[in-house]
Parts: sequence; C-alpha cells; structure tokens
Amino acid sequence: MASHTVIFSPLNKAVVVPTGTSLLEAAGKADIVIGSVCAGDGICGRCKMVVKHGKVHNGASLLLTREEIQGGLVLACQTFVEGDLAVEIPEHTLAGERVVVDEDAQRFRALHPGITRKPYARSPLTQRVFLELPTPTLDSNVADAERVMEMITRRTGITTLQIGLRIVRRLPDFLRTHEFAVTATLGRRGTFTEVMDLDEGDLSARNYIAVVDVGTTTVVVHLVKVVTMATVDAQACFNSQAVYGREVTARIMASEKKGVATLQEQIIGDINRLIETLVARNNVHLKDITAVVCAGNTAMLHFLLGLPVHNIRRKPYIAASFAPLPFRAAEMGLRINPRGLLYCVPAIGSWVGADLTAGILATGLHEREDVAMLIDVGTNGEIVLGNKDWLVACSASTGPALEGGSVACGMIAEKGAIEKVGVADGRLQYKVIGDVPPKGFCGSGIIDLIAVLLDRGVIDRAGRFVEGRDPAVEFRQGRGRFVIARKAEGAVKDVFLTQDDIENVITAKAAIFAATKIMLDRLNLDFSGISELFLAGGFGSYIDRRNAIKIGLLPDLPLSRIKYVGNTSIWGAKLAALSSEAFEELHEIRKKTTYYDLLGSDDYVNQFRQAMFLPHTNIELFPSLTESQPTVE
Repeated sequence: MASHTVIFSPLNKAVVVPTGTSLLEAAGKADIVIGSVCAGDGICGRCKMVVKHGKVHNGASLLLTREEIQGGLVLACQTFVEGDLAVEIPEHTLAGERVVVDEDAQRFRALHPGITRKPYARSPLTQRVFLELPTPTLDSNVADAERVMEMITRRTGITTLQIGLRIVRRLPDFLRTHEFAVTATLGRRGTFTEVMDLDEGDLSARNYIAVVDVGTTTVVVHLVKVVTMATVDAQACFNSQAVYGREVTARIMASEKKGVATLQEQIIGDINRLIETLVARNNVHLKDITAVVCAGNTAMLHFLLGLPVHNIRRKPYIAASFAPLPFRAAEMGLRINPRGLLYCVPAIGSWVGADLTAGILATGLHEREDVAMLIDVGTNGEIVLGNKDWLVACSASTGPALEGGSVACGMIAEKGAIEKVGVADGRLQYKVIGDVPPKGFCGSGIIDLIAVLLDRGVIDRAGRFVEGRDPAVEFRQGRGRFVIARKAEGAVKDVFLTQDDIENVITAKAAIFAATKIMLDRLNLDFSGISELFLAGGFGSYIDRRNAIKIGLLPDLPLSRIKYVGNTSIWGAKLAALSSEAFEELHEIRKKTTYYDLLGSDDYVNQFRQAMFLPHTNIELFPSLTESQPTVE
C-alpha cells in the first residue's frame, strides 16, 4: 500500500501514513490533539480542517455549511488521504498542541497528596543492591549463581530468589572481569523475587520507578527515586487516545474497528514521551528506571497491555484480567531498562478499575471504623462505600459531559477554558484558565454556570430556560442558549451553554447520584450516615462542592465532610511501588470489595429518573439549599 506525507500547519508537523488513513488519525500520529468527541463517527463536527493542497476522498456531511465547503473545510474523521497533503488546522479545532508534554495538563501533575496516609515499611518492588562478593577459593567453592543469591539474601533478607538462564550463562566471566563487585537489580514477581540483571560497579543509588496514572483524559507520570523514596519530578499530558473518543466505550468500539494495538500505540507513546522528558530534565538514564507501576480504569490498563477489550462492554462484562502479573516493560514498548518490569494495580471489576483500588488504599477507607464514601468523577463515575469491615463499589456511566464533552462549547481543562463562574455585586463573572480570552467551558465551569442559572431563575428545576429572565438567553427554534462571552467583546468565539448541554449534564449527574442513593438503600443507610465523602481525580479536585450539591451531583452533606483528595490513583500506586506491604494490601482490597452491578438493580431506572431534576425530584433530600449566590474566588 502506498504511503503519503501529510503536513499540518500552522504547527509545521509532518507524518507519513498509508493511503486511506483519515486526517483525524494522521493528526493523532503527528501528536496533534483534536477536540473530537465522537470517536470519528462524523457526528460532533469538531474536527474541521482545511485541505490546502493534495488529493483526498471525503463523504458529504450535514455538519458543514456551503460556505465552509467552498472554503475547503472538511471533517477530518470523514476525509481520507489519497496523496501528499498540505492541511491547515483552525485554532478552534485544536484541543491543545503537544510539543513534548502538554503545558495545560500540568495542573493535573498531582505533585502533592490530597491526604496523609500511614507510613508503610520500606520494601520497594524493585531495588538495586551492591554486592562485594568473596573471591572463590578451594575452601569457598560455592558456585557463582549460588554465591550471588546467598549474598543477596544476606543483604536483603529475601529468600525466594530466581535467576534466569541468560544471566547464569554470562555470570562466570562477568564476575571475574569486575572482580566480584557488581550491582544486582531485583524485582518482585508474585511470590518470588527475580534477579533481573547484574551491572558492574555500585549502582545502588541509581534506581528509579515511574509511577503512572493512565487516565481517560490525562496521563500523569511521577519519577520516584527508590533510595530516598522521594518524588523527583512529575509530568502530565492529555491522553492521545482522545482522537478515538472522549470516553471509554467509544475507545473500546474504536479498538474493535482499528485493533487494540492502535489504541495501545497511543498510550505507550504518551508514557514514553513523559518519561523521556523527566529523565532529560533530571539527568537520569533510562536504564536507571527499573519499573513502571500503573493505575487506571480497567479498559485503560487493557489498552496499555494490548489485551482484548471487546468483552468489557458486552454482557456479562468480562475483562481479560483484573490482576495481571508483572511483565517486561519492553514487551509493551515502554522505553526504560530493557529488563525492567511493568506492574499494574489490580482492578475491582470491569467498570471499577485499578484507579479506585489505589484510591481506597490512598485514603485508608478500608481501615476506617466509620462509613465513608469515595467518588471519582470522570467519564466513568466510580463510587465506593464502606469501612474496615466491608466495601461495596459500583460505576455510573456519566459520559463526557462533566469533563466538557458532549457540550457545544465544552473543552478539556486547558488554557482558554472557563473554569469558574459566579456572581459578584449582582453581576455574573467568570475565571478563565491562563487568564486569556475564553474559548469554551471545562467541566467545573459548566457545573458552576448551571448552578448560577438555577439560582437566578434563568432555568427551572427541569433545566429548561425561562423566557424573559435574562437578556443573555437566546431562543432558536424553541430551544434556548445562554451566551456568557461574545467574540465581539473579546472572546475567541461566542461561548454559550445550550438546552441540550444542560440536559447532557443533568443526565450525567443523575447517573452518579442514583448510584450513590441505590448503594445506601441496599445497605439500609442514608446520606447522614456518611462520615466523610472523598472527591478524587483531577477533575474532582476542581469542582465547587456547593454548586455540585445545588445541581444534585453530590449529596447534601456539610462541606466540612466533603474533602478533595486529588489524584488518589497515582498516590495509591506510589505507595505500592515503594512498599511490597502496600502492594499486597491492594490485592486484599480487591478481594474484599464487592462489586455491585447497577444494571442488575430493579430500581435504578426509577432512581435515575428522580435525579433528572435540579437538584432532584425529592427536594427534601437537599434541605440545606438556600438562595445564596456563588462567588468567584
């Protein structure tokens, strides 16, 4: 099959792709993130590009006006390469240019934990031990391999050791060449510890682990120095798989068409870029990274490992593995020490992933005397309730609305996104990430605006616009939209919230609230019995708690009981990376946690319908709500 060069301006990036590749895929291969949310199905209209030169094949689309077509605009997902091309990407199509990592994604690096945990015994998953071995004599005639393992046991206390044939074959010459002074790299693999490699000299201080949160929206990597147990640096980027859809189900469907390897290539590329940035910035060699420890939802970890994912979205929703054993990182294409290991935090279920298991460990929810709840709000809301005696978890399919997807002016939390909305001195005000002209909303800004519109009576409890309540409301064919910023007044474009947008957000928040309500009902509890509610995840950390209660996303608890805990996925994974005790605890948490399938709940539909109001059909569930106005901090 012929290949062609596609050059994207104004980014000046080029990529070589085979005939028939869509422009959207070509952009993804060039590390260009596009604001598409429909996984290339041609229904969101967000991937518009201009073909300046070259031959393409494209289908008709009702999402393009006659003027746009005449101006050369095409939908990238419906336009296929047939020759060398010059393509221009309009600014509003870009979801954020990736140079090496995303500048705007750095807010999600999670450098500081959101909660303090008990210390675990220091026993990292990988370690480097300097061995000064006694020289063999007639009186000390122990074989070379056994000599090495005996010294490792003496130095570390580890007795269940395994050494591979490759190392044993080179061992005699290697030991004598380096005068029996070598560094052994050790890695825990299930019930035994592997002697992964031997190096000359003392490299015991040069040992690092890359801890990764493989998020649906954002990928975060922390570089941890094992000897000091300190986080040296952190980086984040937006998940390149977004070109195949903003939420997990869309990506699973894309993998069924394109193959899992296509999705795996994207996430492996993201992790490699982040690691390479970290090592370059901190004068660390890739060979010094002896392990990668990953957490994420079940589908994301399947993509990472290249495992089949199609059964996850089909009854009875069976994953390939919830608790995969360590693999060679090089098998996945991760560029670290060639003998380095890839560890995955265990998942609880097909739709309750390793990110929640890590969150339970990080918050200590599984050790509490009282009942607490952890909610990770994202494209797939994950919820766990319990204490030291029991844990019950479920997931709620929210879709991308709460993170800016399926919203006309929605966007990821990057520069130009309205992230806070409030009222000050009787006037609506907003805050934009980066203090630049607005070009859309991210999820936290959308929640704020809906709460403000509800407070001011601009929308009713069903989320419908009320005519005559605000001059910023425009009606088109009976459907309203609220314009918060206009291009004529300095915005990048008109930024507005439509009736459809509000309905999508209500649907998403109803899914989460219904899930929490059903779990409590099953356990004969009510919201007053929750001692603390932990909000986890990068997005969850930016939600205004009061506004989230006003729209019915969160239960009506005192704000003192609702705590931001940040990216517990990466902090739980980091605890496990540095302590085998914590790693074992993750597996115990997985076994202890009961997964509750909401789809099998007789009253889920009823609870969901009741939650399809602002805040809820039963207003008595929200006794503390007042008419007070939110403010911009």
